Amino acid sequence: MPRGRYSLHDLHDHTPLGEEHFHCAPGPSGWRYVSQTTSPSGDHLGSVDLALDELGRPIRLELHAASWQVRGAALEGVTWVRTDPTGSHATEGNVRAHTFAGTSPAFLIAMTRLLRLTPASPATRVRVVTFTDPVLAPRTVDQSWALMNSEAHATDNGPLIVDEYQVSALDTGEQHTVHIAGDVVLAAPGIELEHLETPPSPRTHGSDLGEPDTDGPAAD
Repeated sequence: MPRGRYSLHDLHDHTPLGEEHFHCAPGPSGWRYVSQTTSPSGDHLGSVDLALDELGRPIRLELHAASWQVRGAALEGVTWVRTDPTGSHATEGNVRAHTFAGTSPAFLIAMTRLLRLTPASPATRVRVVTFTDPVLAPRTVDQSWALMNSEAHATDNGPLIVDEYQVSALDTGEQHTVHIAGDVVLAAPGIELEHLETPPSPRTHGSDLGEPDTDGPAAD
């Protein structure tokens, strides 16, 4: 069960935004990631609880930030309920998208488990609903993901496969690189792995993404 700490930074000026203390693990029916985020001064900011099924679809998502809350799952695309800090107003949403996204490294791992790309796979287009901090406002965006390279690195626990992904925002054309080993993000824009207590769980590769349907993304 990987357990560790990420540091989070502003994408533009690299100002420290805080830390995310996480643990994650594969299970018999998929994968789960749980984390707590703190400010640079150590104050509690929020939490993430994400569970995926064996195909990488989000079967449960719960986000907390600045007293806002989102609960969601893959249902007729993706469906969610967003609750305001007073708890008196809840807004439902549904989009024919493949999965969720956000600032947490959890969503990058979730995407790789959904896509299961290989270096031979073509760039794959995905539609995601991303929740922006600090009020978890939903926004639908289209991305393209490609696995550019996989390299084995020797460690005391055996070879560690590091995957290099190129992620493109299709609305702006902006591209960035994400480095992932199994179910741990090594480096990504605004994210740095600062501490890891146990090795990553093995990656999952092997099928292409279909269109979103009433059961979520399908594998061809």
